[in-house]
Amino acid sequence: MIPKVFKEVIDLGDGREISIETGKLAKQAHGSVVVQSGKCMMLCTVVSNYEQKDLDFLPLTVDYREKFAAAGRYPGGFFKREARPSDGEVLTMRLVDRVLRPLFPKDYHSETQVMIQLMSHDEDVMPDAMAGLAASAAIQLSDFPFECAISEARVGRINGEFIINPTRTQLEESDIDMMIGASADSVMMVEGEMDEISEEEMADAIKFAHEHIKIQCAAQLRLADAVGRKEVREYPAEREDEDLKKKVHDMAYDKVYAIAKAGSAKHERSAAFSQIKEDIKATFSEEEMEDYGGLVSKYYRSAEKAAIRDLTLNEGLRLDGRQTVDIRPIWCEIDYLPSVHGSAIFTRGETQALATVTLGTSRDSNKIDMPSHEGEENFYLHYNFPPFCTGEARPIRGTSRREVGHGNLAQRGLKGMVPDDCPYTVRVVSEVLESNGSSSMATVCAGTMAMMDAGIQMKKPVSGIAMGLISDAESGKYAVLSDILGDEDHLGDMDFKVTGTADGITACQMDIKVKGLRYEILVSALKQARDGRLHILEKITDTIATPREDVKEYAPKMVSVRIKNEFIGALIGPGGKVIQELQKETGTTIVINEDPVTEEGIVEILGTGQEGIDAVLAKIDSITFKPEVGSVYKVKVIKMLDFGAVVEYLDAPGNEVLLHVSELAWERTENVSDVVNMGDVFDVKYFGLDKRTRKDKVSRKALMDKPEGYVAPKPRENSDRGRDNRGSRDNRGSRDNRGRDDRKPRENRD
Repeated sequence: MIPKVFKEVIDLGDGREISIETGKLAKQAHGSVVVQSGKCMMLCTVVSNYEQKDLDFLPLTVDYREKFAAAGRYPGGFFKREARPSDGEVLTMRLVDRVLRPLFPKDYHSETQVMIQLMSHDEDVMPDAMAGLAASAAIQLSDFPFECAISEARVGRINGEFIINPTRTQLEESDIDMMIGASADSVMMVEGEMDEISEEEMADAIKFAHEHIKIQCAAQLRLADAVGRKEVREYPAEREDEDLKKKVHDMAYDKVYAIAKAGSAKHERSAAFSQIKEDIKATFSEEEMEDYGGLVSKYYRSAEKAAIRDLTLNEGLRLDGRQTVDIRPIWCEIDYLPSVHGSAIFTRGETQALATVTLGTSRDSNKIDMPSHEGEENFYLHYNFPPFCTGEARPIRGTSRREVGHGNLAQRGLKGMVPDDCPYTVRVVSEVLESNGSSSMATVCAGTMAMMDAGIQMKKPVSGIAMGLISDAESGKYAVLSDILGDEDHLGDMDFKVTGTADGITACQMDIKVKGLRYEILVSALKQARDGRLHILEKITDTIATPREDVKEYAPKMVSVRIKNEFIGALIGPGGKVIQELQKETGTTIVINEDPVTEEGIVEILGTGQEGIDAVLAKIDSITFKPEVGSVYKVKVIKMLDFGAVVEYLDAPGNEVLLHVSELAWERTENVSDVVNMGDVFDVKYFGLDKRTRKDKVSRKALMDKPEGYVAPKPRENSDRGRDNRGSRDNRGSRDNRGRDDRKPRENRD
């Protein structure tokens, strides 16, 4: 018997709906829902262990996976099984995690797992836009201590009109692609890319999404009420000691405030703070430290955070001595690495990124193979964050989720400025060499310079900046911090990263930790970010103002030509013989793709030497050569025959045609060698197909003046004799008749 199912429907306002259903699947999970829009269905389950972990953070895992069966496809690879998550899946996990994590109590440390699985795919529905809704709806049905319902939505804009959760096709026409995560009261997360929009337009897009998110949050609460809300589980509260907290605060606050106000460097400041902490610990006995050691450390961190925030709010000063709007010193350099196609160093304060650019053909594009999306990226960026960049030693276990996320943000900031007619596949790699502040924004700046150094004709240079916010709800004071430090990232109420050109925003990533942030503060922060971006952009353009006119001498040159579909096979040759030999002879890489619309062949030629590229182009011209009727071509004699000369078009080597003896000269020519010899070069006129022979006809004499008193010669005698010897149909008939006359009558044969 099918169990009772509870369902809520959300109207998106344009005929589309999202339904949330529970009661049928995965009932042993602590909460489970099926979210559906069109034919897209995803199952979300949540489980949280009842034992508390001995940790000082929430061990939350958000896992999003797309099943290939959902799209009626097989996974790639030998084992034909879904394996490690793709970058696209990792990015969706991060979007959900960033909104959920702050809503669990700070003292809740039970291992918690949110699993979201795409079970059925619809081409017209982008599933990542519903992942946050699914996660929150499942949690609302559980007994987890969780502050409030949230949801996430995607915003697009076409012809000035905002669209909620657009299709992938609509997104291609949109100048905005933003994901917003929020509760009914507060916006908590923003991430996306834009086509140089203003700060006010970005705020309007956030407001639009928030109104739809409020409706989705209300639907979750109705579903939870219909099912029956579970009582929130009890868990051991963290130990607290108010007297100890006050004692540690009093010992630490003034000392931390003084060191923070001194404006020292990262390592010097960290050492000083550590010394304060050790001095405080030394005031307690060994027995007291065994009993209260964890609390002392916790209360010290609280006092340190309070002192640094107060310094900024009260005096407008920051840990390194800057004012709130100041940008750290910047120096840049291009062409640092001698053998790469493009390189640049960007250093801002204690953050440094070294970016490299590699140019390739379409064969080097980044293949996207997900159940919900298949495609290729001809521009992509990889971001590496090794442990030494923060002065740490730890093992490297592959690419982290953080590296995937930060690289994607930098890629989104830059990709809109890569010209549509760029013939190359462009790979940018950022190696973070120092980090104290936003290395992803340093990556954007270094990436811009490296691409211009490589000769990529960027539409406009892009810069990026990381901003922070410290606010006090009671007093109403707030301070927006430009170019935040790593420490300010942790202690602030908002951190957001913005990339853009001189004309507008191209990408952003924002995490808002304070409830009910006013939109006026958000717009004010974005405008302050614009001032910082323009300052950084000036430093970039002082280093390299415009892209190189061409790629570097040792970098590959790319030429792209189109050929008719009928010539593709000839260029490839049997078993690829022609194209392989051509690549070997010319030292080039040749890639042939077919245009799905025109069915033409798109031939990409990549080579470091122009001579090799020219040789390939000449071969293509030769293969695709078709003379035009009435045109004159220069030819060379390559073979002598009794009845004419075989000539080769000089503009299309390998293309031969017979120049008949009768077209050599106006005068009768008895011997071909009387007029031309091997290797002679001259012009001929092309007349198209000869009606009698059905072969190409060219003439030398047509380009020569007709002699005065010229009389056309009579047909050659041997030609006439040939026709007589061959005989006519009547003659053949006579032979047949003669045969029949000689034959004896049947009855007389014996």
